[in-house]
Amino acid sequence: MTQSDAGPLAGIRILELGTMIAGPVVATLLADFGAEVIKIEQPEGGDPIRKIGPFCEDESLWWNVEGRNKKSVTLDLRRPDGQALLRKLVKEADVLVENFRPGTMAKWNVGWEDLKKENPALIMVSVSGYGQTGPYAEKPAFDRIALAFAGMLNITGFADRAPVRPGVAMADYQSALFGAFAAMIALFHREARGGTGQHVDVSLFESVFRFTDIMVTAADKVGLKRTRLGNLHFAAAPGDHFETVDGRYIVMTISNNPLFAKLAAAMGQPGLAQDERFATHDARWKNIREVNGLVGNWIKSMPVSDILGTLERYGLPHSLVYSVDEILADPHYAERGSIATLEHPKIGALKMPAPSPRMSGTPARQMKAAPGLGEHNDDVYGGMLGLLAEEMGRLKAAGLI
Repeated sequence: MTQSDAGPLAGIRILELGTMIAGPVVATLLADFGAEVIKIEQPEGGDPIRKIGPFCEDESLWWNVEGRNKKSVTLDLRRPDGQALLRKLVKEADVLVENFRPGTMAKWNVGWEDLKKENPALIMVSVSGYGQTGPYAEKPAFDRIALAFAGMLNITGFADRAPVRPGVAMADYQSALFGAFAAMIALFHREARGGTGQHVDVSLFESVFRFTDIMVTAADKVGLKRTRLGNLHFAAAPGDHFETVDGRYIVMTISNNPLFAKLAAAMGQPGLAQDERFATHDARWKNIREVNGLVGNWIKSMPVSDILGTLERYGLPHSLVYSVDEILADPHYAERGSIATLEHPKIGALKMPAPSPRMSGTPARQMKAAPGLGEHNDDVYGGMLGLLAEEMGRLKAAGLI
């Protein structure tokens, strides 16, 4: 697979009004595949993620990952002249992405009802904590709040301790995936089905809730209420994060009887597969502590290299719990190009996750560095909208751009 300079979404223009993660990453995912993303930021400071570390030579590394492949313009949407300029931009756009609290853009006279009059073909993706409707719509929410409200935190962690959040902003990134997915559905409906524009309502909590598999179904239908079980899961018996002799951890998931028979043979105890306590997945789940104990003792009984070699020979699904150093050194990451390198004009080579997914016929674009604040004001306002230099000067002097 080779990357092109343009990407398959070349010609799609997106206005991104988001800040921090969920809204902006909707646009990042589309920009990776060639959409022209014009990020609209407040003149004073821009997106707050620019000010969040870690930093390298005063450049936020987080901003440089999620701001890649975008243009930046400044615009004060709180003022009537700024709102008028946005309406002009909307006439030239295919998609607008925003993640303000519901009602904010309408208060600025640039809500969905206002903007669709300017461009009936516009697709507007709104990302918020609780959605655009419902009694909680206007409540503030962030990633962790959504994880709590969606029930995810209640089943994550150990029973005798407080719930544990994931190590990254899962609600934000899941919502970004749904937002990009919805934008592409809406574009397909418009372009291939003769449809028109529409408003997409993505909520952080529902994006997480969709990933809770059968939690609600099981509670409603058979009264099974999930609780925090640490690293146990009902679909993995045996399954755990098994400690090795050198204090590291091997993750293993055995989800069917043939795999368990292979594991029993690998352990030198093939008879375990016929033991009535372990002969079926249901029986193993009922005896999960015992079967995990047997596996855990075996894993600790020999050097890590021997355990890994045995698991490989028997074709058993497993992995060491990787550190970031191991990710950077791993040959599989290297051969697939999972870590991309982007050249930044100020801080040089930046390693970051490569665009995903991989497309055999329509690969991602060549990555470009995240822009400086307002770097593309002249390009967008002068080139795209045709504003004259004196008008640009007036807007800048007034603090509108």
